[in-house]
Amino acid sequence: MPEAPEAPSDDMCCGSGCDPCVWDTYNAAVQLYRRQLADWQAREATRQAAKPGN
Repeated sequence: MPEAPEAPSDDMCCGSGCDPCVWDTYNAAVQLYRRQLADWQAREATRQAAKPGN
């Protein structure tokens, strides 16, 4: 199972419009995590369905 990214603390953002901001980087990591999690869940469902007795 993929691990969720850790959110940056509020004090990590300086508020001066950096590009990318730590929040931009975090949001991109969350999107990647969600895709990886969906893929993992699909593989797990297939694996569980293939178990004998299912």
